[in-house]
Amino acid sequence: MLHPCQRCGACCATYRVAFHWMETMDDSGIGVPEALAETLDPHRLAMRGTNAKAPRCIALHGDIGIETACTIYARRPSPCRAVMASYEDGTVSPQCDKARLLHGLAPLTPADWVAQRAS
Repeated sequence: MLHPCQRCGACCATYRVAFHWMETMDDSGIGVPEALAETLDPHRLAMRGTNAKAPRCIALHGDIGIETACTIYARRPSPCRAVMASYEDGTVSPQCDKARLLHGLAPLTPADWVAQRAS
């Protein structure tokens, strides 16, 4: 069963993803690859594609609302790790709901998690 975010991707095509430059890849291979980020200011970077009028993260693969994946999921920056899908933890996520609505998707409900938790 796919996680609801893997059928969505709306957040990755709605918001700017800004993070401290220290979250880029270090010698151990941990962190965001530098080639996927652009400079915002002396301390912050943004995922390429998210600092645009019509944002879409360079690491987002697939079709929004059908099937998506983050190509750097294990190395994604802290803002991406902080975003929760609505009802993933039992509460509404206004950020998730807004992104889904902007892309013509209905907000998630507790029912969207029933099948996910059963698998």
